[in-house]
Amino acid sequence: MKLTTLCYIEKDDKYLMIHRIKKKHDVNKDKWIGIGGKFERGESPEDCILRETKEETGLTLTSYRLRGVLTFMYNDDDAEMEYIFLYTADGFTGELADCNEGTLEWVPKTEIDSLNLWEGDRIFHRLLDEEAPFFSLKLRYQDDLLKEAALDGKPLELLDLLDENGEPSGQVRERTLVHLNGDWHRTSHVWVVRRRGDGGHDLLLQKRSRGKDSFGGCYDISSAGHIPAGQDYLESALRELKEELGIAAEPEDLRLVGVHDGRYEGEFHGRIFKNHEKSHVFAYEKPVEIEKLKLQKEEVESVKWMRIEDVLAAVKAHDPGYCLFEDEIEMLSEVLA
Repeated sequence: MKLTTLCYIEKDDKYLMIHRIKKKHDVNKDKWIGIGGKFERGESPEDCILRETKEETGLTLTSYRLRGVLTFMYNDDDAEMEYIFLYTADGFTGELADCNEGTLEWVPKTEIDSLNLWEGDRIFHRLLDEEAPFFSLKLRYQDDLLKEAALDGKPLELLDLLDENGEPSGQVRERTLVHLNGDWHRTSHVWVVRRRGDGGHDLLLQKRSRGKDSFGGCYDISSAGHIPAGQDYLESALRELKEELGIAAEPEDLRLVGVHDGRYEGEFHGRIFKNHEKSHVFAYEKPVEIEKLKLQKEEVESVKWMRIEDVLAAVKAHDPGYCLFEDEIEMLSEVLA
């Protein structure tokens, strides 16, 4: 286990970063990171970052602050585990010197996301940009793949990014960043369906909790959710149905209706929201009594039955109380007919 520091020096809305290309045996090889290094005996975090900055850049920091602590775990190797004191700095003196760790470059903040970064670095860069209060971020990797992330002790949701064929690409990303960038990802949709006496169908709609990060208070699919990295559509659909509505379904209870590609762009709570999802759409047609459902309060405010024709009409009329895809409801209607 190591104690280290990491600092992002700021000037003209740019960060000074190192492209780690000079060392052969370097866990950070070919990646772009900030300035920093390991503690020496007797050093405080401030002693360490002042010394490392001087050694790596030739600069002397005059204004800096501690922003958070990172727990970095790599391949379950205790020797590669680090507790990293994360700083930003906005004051310095001196002239930039050559660095034996890699190539130094002032990178515009708007271009950082396009660089070859550790995936978890994208999480703390967002926190830095948002001026988040002091934070603790845990990041666990298997080789280059981020396997676990937790912010202030709370797990963060990691999603598989999809390739041009709609299959997992081998890269994962934290959910908030997925919706900031509009990355293509997977979701499962389950429609709870009730057949009427006249041969038509009703849909069970859930009203999203008002505290949701998007579409709070809107009527939505009976049960839906992002698919955690490494899981599959059916597994996720069954889990979400149980968690959100208390329905314990078996795999054979869900009928695959089809695959839907959905897109949306908007803004919620002052934050950009871009959604591009590939969804497996399922129908659950066993009897359901609303009174016996166990709603997940954090996700679902209430539920109601509604004629599929009326749902489609509301969506076509762009009723703001509904956050549904028109073509998905049409697909469902055709299959149920």
